[in-house]
Amino acid sequence: MIDKNSIGIQYMQQGKYEEAARIFNEILEQDPNDPIAYINFGNLLAAVGENVRAIAFFNKAIEIDDSLATAYFGAGNTYYNQEDYVKAKDNFEQAVKLGLQEADVYFMLAMCLAQLGQEKLALPYFQRAIELNDLDEEAHFQYGLCLALLEMVDEAIPHFEKTIELNDEHPDAYYNLGVAYAFKDQSEKALEMFENALNIQPDHFLAANGKKNVEEFFRKH
Repeated sequence: MIDKNSIGIQYMQQGKYEEAARIFNEILEQDPNDPIAYINFGNLLAAVGENVRAIAFFNKAIEIDDSLATAYFGAGNTYYNQEDYVKAKDNFEQAVKLGLQEADVYFMLAMCLAQLGQEKLALPYFQRAIELNDLDEEAHFQYGLCLALLEMVDEAIPHFEKTIELNDEHPDAYYNLGVAYAFKDQSEKALEMFENALNIQPDHFLAANGKKNVEEFFRKH
């Protein structure tokens, strides 16, 4: 027997949201206590920006079976999109506690902590996200940012470099590398990085400002 939830997920992945909603509705009509259908419907609602309804569906899934890590993960993402970082963090922590071992959940937990100004607490979660998926450019970039904010510049540089290795069109990674090199008094390298950022994104205000400051430094010395 073909699993209807799988068909609904397939429709979602194809962007056929109405068809997916119809399938999940059918499942819930047949079995109003299918927690997986509630989770999938929650993910669908979140994808179309109906965050409040999405959370209600995730909560319903948790009410039926509070051991489903993916329900907490879905709720966490939705709260994060609403900028409710405390509730998002609580849900991601619960997902991890229930055994969800995916790079995404560790990355999102780290992002919550960073948004809450708890950069030091975020570090091990960024680290774990990268261990689980070393090819995630955004995880490397955000980890680098977090390290840089804590003035751990030498540790941050390899992660900005890795971001560029994975995506050489990442202006913010070049910009932050420029800042790191300026911090280390390596002005020529800093200038090169600011210029790289501006080549990709000519209106990158911060990179333009960084470049101007380094050029002024050269004029004075």
